[in-house]
Amino acid sequence: MSSPAPSSSASPIPKKRRLWPWAMALALLAAGGWYASQRGEPPGGEGNGHGNGKSAAGRPGGPGGRGDRPTPVTLATIGTADIRVQVPAIGTVVPRNQAVVRARVDGPLLEVAFSEGKAVAAGEVLARIDPEPFKAALAQARGQLARDAALLKNAQLDLDRYKGLLAQDSIAKQQVDTQAALVQQYKGTVQADEAAVRSAELQLSYTTIRAPIAGRAGLRTVDPGNIVKASDAAGLVTIAQHSPITAVFAVPEDRLPAILQRLRAKQTLAVEAWDRELKTRLAEGRLLAVDSLIDSTTGTVKLKAEYANRDGALFPNQFVNVRLLLDTLAGVVAVPTAAVQQGAKGSYVYRLGADGTVAAVPVRLGPADGPLAAVEAGLAAGDKVVVDGLDKLKDGAKVEAIDPKAVDAPGREQKRGAGRPGH
Repeated sequence: MSSPAPSSSASPIPKKRRLWPWAMALALLAAGGWYASQRGEPPGGEGNGHGNGKSAAGRPGGPGGRGDRPTPVTLATIGTADIRVQVPAIGTVVPRNQAVVRARVDGPLLEVAFSEGKAVAAGEVLARIDPEPFKAALAQARGQLARDAALLKNAQLDLDRYKGLLAQDSIAKQQVDTQAALVQQYKGTVQADEAAVRSAELQLSYTTIRAPIAGRAGLRTVDPGNIVKASDAAGLVTIAQHSPITAVFAVPEDRLPAILQRLRAKQTLAVEAWDRELKTRLAEGRLLAVDSLIDSTTGTVKLKAEYANRDGALFPNQFVNVRLLLDTLAGVVAVPTAAVQQGAKGSYVYRLGADGTVAAVPVRLGPADGPLAAVEAGLAAGDKVVVDGLDKLKDGAKVEAIDPKAVDAPGREQKRGAGRPGH
């Protein structure tokens, strides 16, 4: 029995007919890429709408559209300024005077009369020790003095009578001499008793502890009710004088001749104290003293400056940056330190030319004072130099001056966008 013939609707599609749509799509894509390359556009990209035939590299701006665009920079005009010649140093604030208050007699502490951390005046009562034992010792010394003074008075009367009898030749001269010696003995005893009374009075006065200097009282080390002793090393409290106050710092020994020359000429050298970040000037004072020896291990010499410190900006043991003013250069050409670059041949700046390009100009600098540095050679007043955008420059580059405060200035779009959330 033969099988039925297949119907026409179930016949398979020929292989060539199945591949034909894919071949046509690939051909069209290749044709589009050839056409786009002839117009200077990337395959599948958008045209410039004018059909000028320029490639991406040939359009103004080059790759990325910025190849020939001037580099945006910030410029500064060179002028003249007064530059201070300063000696930088690192210093430590030291109290002008400092005293550890200790008890001078032993006994129970009855009262603490000062407030911790507060200012105290010289002679102000700080604490009191039980005075009763010392009052008793003083009374005993005064009684001894009164007794010996009475004996002296009686011996002196006897001596006067013996002298009268001796004049009448009624007694021997030896008796008169013995009585005179007894009087001298009592006088010595009375003098010793008077000293004992003064000592007892002094010991009694030590029960009231007073501030030896004016300054700020620290934290107390004892409380009322404790037994204090004169041998206690820690004492009761430490008082440090804050106004005026001093700072000790070290400078290189090669700076010493110039400093001593000005001191011998009776000049007052100003010394500034700055905070750790050199952003805030804490105080301005004067040089007070120079140490007598140079430290041979470091090649430096210690100096001490004094500050009025009426506002309390300086505190004992505080770290400060010190600037000792030696001289002032008046009206010299000055360049912003932000414009100065360092290279293999030394310092240089990018100076703007008349054609809008910059040139790397070597400069010889003098002392620096904050954001400015004195120029000894290489620049003149009126020159314009680049102070921002230096990382994009090279010798002969064309630049475009921008306002440093303008947020829409060229070259700032990317930074402004990166600062927004989501970028």
